Amino acid sequence: MQRKWWHGKTAYQIYPKSFCDSNGDGIGDLRGIIGKLDYLQELGVGIVWLSPVYCSPLADQGYDISDYYAIDPRFGTMDDMDELIREGKKRGISIVMDLVVNHCSDEHEWFRRACEDPDGPYGQFFYIRQWHPGEKLPCNWRSYFGGPVWDLLPGHPDRIYFHAFHKKQPDLNWENPMLRKEVYRMIRWWLDKGLGGFRIDAIINIKKLLPFCDFPADRDDGLCDIKRMLEKAEGVNVFLREMADETFVRYDAFSVGEVFDEKEEDLPFIIGDNGYFSTMFDFSEKLIGSDPRGWYCWRLPTAEEYKDACFGAQARSSDVGFLANIIENHDEPRGVSHYLPQGVTCDAAKKMLGGVNFMLRGLPFLYQGQEIGMENVPFADITEIDDIHTIDQYEVALRAGLPKEEAFAAVVPFSRDHARTPFQWSAEKNAGFTAGTPWLKVNPNYTRVNLAEQRGREDSVYNFYRRLIALRKDPLFAETIVYGRTEPWQREKENFLSYFRRGDRSILVAANFSGEAMDVSLPDGSFEVLLNNLPELHADGKTACHLLPWQFLILDYGPMEGVMKA
Repeated sequence: MQRKWWHGKTAYQIYPKSFCDSNGDGIGDLRGIIGKLDYLQELGVGIVWLSPVYCSPLADQGYDISDYYAIDPRFGTMDDMDELIREGKKRGISIVMDLVVNHCSDEHEWFRRACEDPDGPYGQFFYIRQWHPGEKLPCNWRSYFGGPVWDLLPGHPDRIYFHAFHKKQPDLNWENPMLRKEVYRMIRWWLDKGLGGFRIDAIINIKKLLPFCDFPADRDDGLCDIKRMLEKAEGVNVFLREMADETFVRYDAFSVGEVFDEKEEDLPFIIGDNGYFSTMFDFSEKLIGSDPRGWYCWRLPTAEEYKDACFGAQARSSDVGFLANIIENHDEPRGVSHYLPQGVTCDAAKKMLGGVNFMLRGLPFLYQGQEIGMENVPFADITEIDDIHTIDQYEVALRAGLPKEEAFAAVVPFSRDHARTPFQWSAEKNAGFTAGTPWLKVNPNYTRVNLAEQRGREDSVYNFYRRLIALRKDPLFAETIVYGRTEPWQREKENFLSYFRRGDRSILVAANFSGEAMDVSLPDGSFEVLLNNLPELHADGKTACHLLPWQFLILDYGPMEGVMKA
């Protein structure tokens, strides 16, 4: 593998609207982030990804961009953005922005001009088709947020346009070289400002199956999951190669793809040595328990399923490149509420889950609040939900025949709003997030779970994450933790998730993924305990070990030449 500047880093995602509000308007902003850079440096992160701060009507919380070259006044100014980039660099932190180019906002100048003249050059920036009421739509694909992917073009009763997501997010036509040229120009403009790179949103969607066609309906709405189209579409690699060569490669920029539904044979082209992206998120764990009928049929994962997903992803990527390993992000519920059994909120379990994920081969990505173990919110009913995706899935459950209370109870565990509530800085009013009224309710557990309480407590979740990050940077262990291969250990043992990292040293990660104590056998050889999420280790000699509920260990067995392989 070619060594890159970002390989040894730990990345951190900020959802700006909910991170820190500097002016009391209830919305987080860039000046709030600037004011917390010292905190991020203290934590040890080296890359910070910001969810969108571009101008947007916020139909999908900023993932509907109306101006790629402007900062939304809600979040601040371009001067603030420039200062954030500068101040980040002073602290060894590269700022990464969201790149949302599968679609834009229907308030973007391109779409407004397409509406003025659908047959003109900007009409070719989108998928616009002739259509008359009563006619069959060009295809029966269901948008990600529900309903057909087609809507009437404003001002034109005989035209429709394509949107894979919200109707206020028209898809850009990547088949048009002029559109691609404009996208690449914009990317280079930001990189010229000193941006460290981009997280690329929903990028596989840029290639459509053309001509449009129907697939068998999978619900009683007569529509089919748009993923059926992605399975058949060919040629996205051409677009991704061109984009990388025209932008990221020229600047040695960091890029991480939100890549769903990729074809397995394409993985080397996506994240290999000359891949389109530096890395891509591993969503293997997220997909456990999903069901195409909707969230109301989803179920939470088991420990064994989580283990299989982790090891499966590691096996697929081991000879290819780096994955970006996550527990949660702005599109997921809180990881400790999703992957741990319901009701388990103890620090030991939170640390165990974080340690297991963090020590996998790849780039660890933390999401704001993960480092203090933030949990799902006890939302009371659908009126408290802001997320358009959750609202759509609630309607799906109702149409399936579930009563209102059951429909809400079925879908709310998977809501994106759990991760979007304000960061819990302290036990002060509004969790220290704002002096005003928060745009989204604060989790009422902020008096118990907050950074101020954890910062000064050595055994806190926060300080555990700091130790994990510091261990990744330690010159003695960095080569193995960053580049070493992953070898499962005793994979068949139920609720026991353990693996070696093998590099110039041999490091064992071992976790009791349950609330019951268990006895395990360790490999032969002497070891040093690098990290333990509990005060002590109960071991009989060097091979028999009694793990307490949720116990997590990192053990160093020393240089590889002196180690008997497992």
